[in-house]
Amino acid sequence: MTLRDRINQSTAYLKEKLGDLRPQVGMILGSGLGDYADQLENKIEIPYADIPGFLKSTVEGHRGQFVVGTKAGLTILAMQGRFHYYEGYSQQEITLPVRVMRLLGIETLFITNAAGGVNLNFAEGALMVITDHINYSFANPLIGANMDDFGPRFPDMTTVYTPDLRAEVLQRAETEGIQLNQGVYAMFSGPNYETPAEVRFARIMGADAVGMSTVPEAIVAAQSGLRVLGLSCITNMAAGVLPEALDHADVVVVAARVRQTFTRVLDLALEIVADGK
Repeated sequence: MTLRDRINQSTAYLKEKLGDLRPQVGMILGSGLGDYADQLENKIEIPYADIPGFLKSTVEGHRGQFVVGTKAGLTILAMQGRFHYYEGYSQQEITLPVRVMRLLGIETLFITNAAGGVNLNFAEGALMVITDHINYSFANPLIGANMDDFGPRFPDMTTVYTPDLRAEVLQRAETEGIQLNQGVYAMFSGPNYETPAEVRFARIMGADAVGMSTVPEAIVAAQSGLRVLGLSCITNMAAGVLPEALDHADVVVVAARVRQTFTRVLDLALEIVADGK
């Protein structure tokens, strides 16, 4: 079965499950951040395992299901758990959900992640709006035959993270006294955390945070013409910044600690979309 066959199968199944519902906003909720979907109203939960052609999430902190519901007058399709390159999937496979969302009619995609802080001005628990990214995974989801109905063979990546949406989120957060950082996210393949030397290298390249996701999804979303908001939760300082060893359990704990602020920022972003901005 080709990737396109799998995309079509998954889309057809979800359309049947959704019935008359037409989601406008997609969300990819990263490690420890999936609880946001629990706040949606009129929820429908669709396990990934039930979707033909779909993948299985294997990472702790990722529930492995779609949650469809409403908030701020919008219908939202949220992923409680994403897929990662380091799980053994290709980048073409891990971005299958983004292509499915596009076929379901979604126009705006929120991509969230737990990340390591590279910028020395950041601290654990900080939130960073992504302004740009560096793909240091040595792969690309657009390699291979192009699916022309999703976008051009050589898509422009100048403004992957929609500037006006980003600016409005920053403005509304400031009005409410919420501190948001801005910065560049660098993707490494994982699954090991980066070495101190790699973190220093990322800082030299211009990265403010590092992680193991987001970039392939953002590339496919940009090719597909979706508006994208990227949001990183700095759940730990990257290797070498502090003397402590890194542990995924700590990532989940810190994400839970900032849940209230994280939730409010996503609420603000939904309000912006609902206002037509």
